[in-house]
Amino acid sequence: AEFLKKGFQRVKLDGTFHEIAEAPALDKKFKHDIDVVVDRLVVRGDIATRLADSFETALGLADGIAVVEFADEKDEDGAPKRIMFSEKFACPVSGFTISEIEPRLFSFNNPFGACPACDGLGVEQTIDPDLVVPDKSRTLKQGAIAPWAKSTSPYYGQTLDALAKHYKFKLTVPFADLPEKARDVILYGSGEEQIAFAYDDGLRAYETHKTFEGIVRNLDRRWKETESDWAREEISKYFSTVPCAVCHGYRLKPEALAVKVGGMHAGEAGALSVRAASAWFEALPALLTAKQNEIAVRILKEIRDRLRFLMDVGLEYLTLARSSGTLSGGESQRIRLASQIGSGLSGVLYVLDEPSIGLHQRDNARLLETLKRLRELGNTVIVVEHDEDAILAADYVVDVGPGAGVHGGRIVSQGTPAQVMADPNSLTGQYLTGALSVGVPTRRQPNPRKMLAVSGARGNNLKNVRAEIPLGLFTCVTGVSGGGKSTLLIDTLYKAVARRLNNASEAPAPFDRLEGLEHLDKVIDIDQSPIGRTPRSNPATYTGAFTPMREWFSGLPEAKARGYGPGRFSFNVKGGRCEACQGDGVIKIEMHF
Repeated sequence: AEFLKKGFQRVKLDGTFHEIAEAPALDKKFKHDIDVVVDRLVVRGDIATRLADSFETALGLADGIAVVEFADEKDEDGAPKRIMFSEKFACPVSGFTISEIEPRLFSFNNPFGACPACDGLGVEQTIDPDLVVPDKSRTLKQGAIAPWAKSTSPYYGQTLDALAKHYKFKLTVPFADLPEKARDVILYGSGEEQIAFAYDDGLRAYETHKTFEGIVRNLDRRWKETESDWAREEISKYFSTVPCAVCHGYRLKPEALAVKVGGMHAGEAGALSVRAASAWFEALPALLTAKQNEIAVRILKEIRDRLRFLMDVGLEYLTLARSSGTLSGGESQRIRLASQIGSGLSGVLYVLDEPSIGLHQRDNARLLETLKRLRELGNTVIVVEHDEDAILAADYVVDVGPGAGVHGGRIVSQGTPAQVMADPNSLTGQYLTGALSVGVPTRRQPNPRKMLAVSGARGNNLKNVRAEIPLGLFTCVTGVSGGGKSTLLIDTLYKAVARRLNNASEAPAPFDRLEGLEHLDKVIDIDQSPIGRTPRSNPATYTGAFTPMREWFSGLPEAKARGYGPGRFSFNVKGGRCEACQGDGVIKIEMHF
């Protein structure tokens, strides 16, 4: 009756057409297919307006879904051919739908777009078999399995005896030389296969037939089930950070990764370097239709401009998805510089602290051209620099000195670079003229016989390289920005050595072989991260100099008379620190407006 009032005359019930007034009664206990016939058309050139109106009516009736049925065309099963249309983001066959595509869908910082498995981090913590068996040259008898090596319980040895008997391998063979099946069972379990185990702890002996869980899966299960902080801390030693298995490190939910432009989704575009991304976005219009280009022209211009700014400051080697926490201070500063160039502001005073840090001389000229461009926009640019090219490119130089600390704090010279170079009081000027220079050693250390070598390094842009580092010498690794220095030394060599010598959990970049470890006992990475663990840390506490100072103060007669210990002179513990500021030296006041 409702459809009749709206002017519709026919329906299709379970594949059969009926007049609405004569339609049979439907049994509510069964599912029925009901289609309302909105219009019947003969295909001609003058039906476009009527077809559009009918489509709009049909979409309004069925919540955005309409079906076109051809009277004279058949499907493979002989039924009339049907095409389903939907104004929603939905599959007409399965009914799968996604919400409206909007910018927040492509942001891993927004719950709407972040991968649900890793919360947009792109990584997850998993038990690493290389940490479970860190030294594969050891045998099972020698304690190759790290979680079991220190245990005095006979249980683990008897478990390995049973596995060796069942799978016919020896416990005296290096783990790397065991059959692949044996290694797989030890780490990941026997599946459904039952194994005979015999146990004797000195008090009772028993036999049992059961499956073997596997060490990796056992550790993973215990981590999830335990409520013990101690147990979690012990198991955490065998975790490594790996790309998320759901988003594959792209940090976005599957719906976002299903949207592609030019055959590439947002995650793949983000994995490109600035140089590669610039080339891809330049070529993208050729892959789009005229209508798509009309929509994208302004967006593409903005993207290309911003990528060009990043290239102009020497950052073409960075990937767009690079984590901000892994950027050096110089890289972070140059990214901020690129964003300022893009803003096009004028009348601004820009202050930069050594923007050339980390730049190869090849890239320095481009950075200086960028700074000049800021000046030409009508801005004032001040840089703190030691770089010779930057000093000579400046319009005006202020030389502060003459020494450091209490020996400095004066303006030694100021003026144009030529004026500073002509000033005999300026140490900087003397180095610029060549009157003073850094001496080059006339004698070098002899070549050592001991080398640390890494082969097959292929992380990021490394091309399966072999690098040999002489031990006992001062070695400098240099090259253009983005050439692979950090990937080779930090991501590959340091992390590989740290994993072997320090039992570090972080996985190195891919490589084939590491040689020369027998000459080392530890590895230390001295990076640019802040010292200490708290805001109260300072050079004295970090280097340990503060400990004897506190002990000296506590040994003074007045301190002894008052019963003061070293803790009384520490700003990190109660009794020594100022309780008003908790040892911070400053008081933070929350302002609530």
